[in-house]
Amino acid sequence: MRFFPLLVGLLSLASVCFGQTPPGDPPLVVTPKPPKRITILPVPVLFYQQETGAGYGLGGLLSGRLGTDTLTRASNMRVQYWTTQKKQSLLQFVHTIYSPGEKFYLNGEISAYKNRLYYFGTGNDAPAVQKDYRSFLDFQLFIINQRFQKSIAPNQFLGLQYRLSRVYNIEPAQGRVNDNGDEIPETANGVNRNYFLIDPRVDARQRQNFSLSGVGPVYTFDSRDVALGASKGSLLDLQVMFNGKFVGSDYNFVRYQIDARHFQRIFSDKTILALQFLGQFHSGNVPWYGLAGIGANLGGTLYNNANLMRGIYEQRFRDRQLVTAQAELRQHLFWRIDGAAFLGLGQVGNNFSDYSFGGIHTAGGVGARFNFIRRDRVNLRFDYAFGTDPGFYFAIGEAF
Repeated sequence: MRFFPLLVGLLSLASVCFGQTPPGDPPLVVTPKPPKRITILPVPVLFYQQETGAGYGLGGLLSGRLGTDTLTRASNMRVQYWTTQKKQSLLQFVHTIYSPGEKFYLNGEISAYKNRLYYFGTGNDAPAVQKDYRSFLDFQLFIINQRFQKSIAPNQFLGLQYRLSRVYNIEPAQGRVNDNGDEIPETANGVNRNYFLIDPRVDARQRQNFSLSGVGPVYTFDSRDVALGASKGSLLDLQVMFNGKFVGSDYNFVRYQIDARHFQRIFSDKTILALQFLGQFHSGNVPWYGLAGIGANLGGTLYNNANLMRGIYEQRFRDRQLVTAQAELRQHLFWRIDGAAFLGLGQVGNNFSDYSFGGIHTAGGVGARFNFIRRDRVNLRFDYAFGTDPGFYFAIGEAF
């Protein structure tokens, strides 16, 4: 989904008071006010999509350093709630926390979705093929994801991660959907039946309520200067998650993920090159919701809070193995305004042998940034992306 916050209603005021002391009195000692360590940024939300109608709600960001030293990076907590004309909704809390002295690193989310998404099937089929499959799929989703890591060396953290995804109240709409978002009724002989009901990769059990629950180790090297808007440094995040009955999962599979990012200034201090490579791979019995997907802009922790392939609809291409990369050039323009240009490549497949150069999907675009909290480099991001599903994106923080 694409989010369109309409208004930011936070203003900060600074005042300096000057005074004189009467002759003969001891000089008045004025203790300077300590700098503000925590900032709260409220963001009302307004958006429109064909499948949901108009949506509205409220989001917010809390950003600041928990330590008194200058080496502890800024932590952040984000919350949002919205609802739509067609009764969809989201309540989400996401956090990235560096403890004082960065002895511990915590990252996680709690989300409750009432979703209506287009379902395009599974696999890496060309968009022209997928368009004939497009169907409405309503379902509810509850997510708990939490990682707890301890510092083992400067900028290095090791720990465990747990993730629960509960998928329930799955209700495929009748028929399919055309390019305008209008339903195409199913005929008496089953033509135009909702593709979710006949997808050969989705069995009857996957159309019922199910839970995915997994736990596993995670290693992170993180030398970025700021989590929400890095200008230098690198991130390497390696994780393995074992989903199985021993932790309450209805499906047994293993997920492997590598997330590598690099940020550096080029040409001058006003230009930043940001790069990301992400691979997510599965073994075992993975249901449709657990598959990796190209087109990931709902936020959350599945891909370490990154937006993947802006310009492609949410999870439009989904399968067991995913490889994607993106690059973004960020240029300071004037005052608090920056510009950006970005490009992404990606492909999914049931097996690695399914990959081909002809199956690579591309997306990209341009955008503007408003640096709202200079201290923690928190940007309001406005992007226009082209791809199979062009559109606008407006959010807090950089895409990765």
